[in-house]
Amino acid sequence: MGINLSKGQRISLEKSDGGALRVVRMGLGWKAAQRRGFLAKLTGPKEIDLDASAVLYAGQQAVDVVFFQHLISDDGSVRHSGDNLVGGAGQGADDESIVVDLEHVPSQVDQIVFTVNSFTGQTFVEVENAFCRLVDESTGDELARYTLSGGGTHTAQIMAKVYRSGNGWQMAALGSPASGRTFQDLMPAIAEHL
Repeated sequence: MGINLSKGQRISLEKSDGGALRVVRMGLGWKAAQRRGFLAKLTGPKEIDLDASAVLYAGQQAVDVVFFQHLISDDGSVRHSGDNLVGGAGQGADDESIVVDLEHVPSQVDQIVFTVNSFTGQTFVEVENAFCRLVDESTGDELARYTLSGGGTHTAQIMAKVYRSGNGWQMAALGSPASGRTFQDLMPAIAEHL
């Protein structure tokens, strides 16, 4: 069972047996909130296209990004599962995921920031059961989960980051609201968390 993270909480990515994690998956799940009213019952929930992205940094400089139009980092260490245009899991399964091979991340990359944005422009008021989670890809064990709760009028969040610490990696849950339809729109907001 993983840790339920709160905003700003940090965890080590060292295994309980003292070994280091090799491959982790950052999963994102969501579903559209039910609309209210008579017509909403007839039409059902509105489809929402959330997009997960991972921005790789060397110091303060973005050196690569993995998102729905660039599914594999230039060095091959970070891979995106592909674009899910409607969500739907929102209960535990991942709608989009990004797998990071920590052992093969280039040495100059010292942090990877994960973002989520509403490409279709809906605010998080219209999203329910949204979460991000970190999974040990070799065992399938969920290490940590961060609930993207609270709704809000924002269209994006800076979810979390993994960063080098000594000889290993740590994760910080950021949960910082932002506005933007793409990761490019979020770059100024990401810079505040480096």
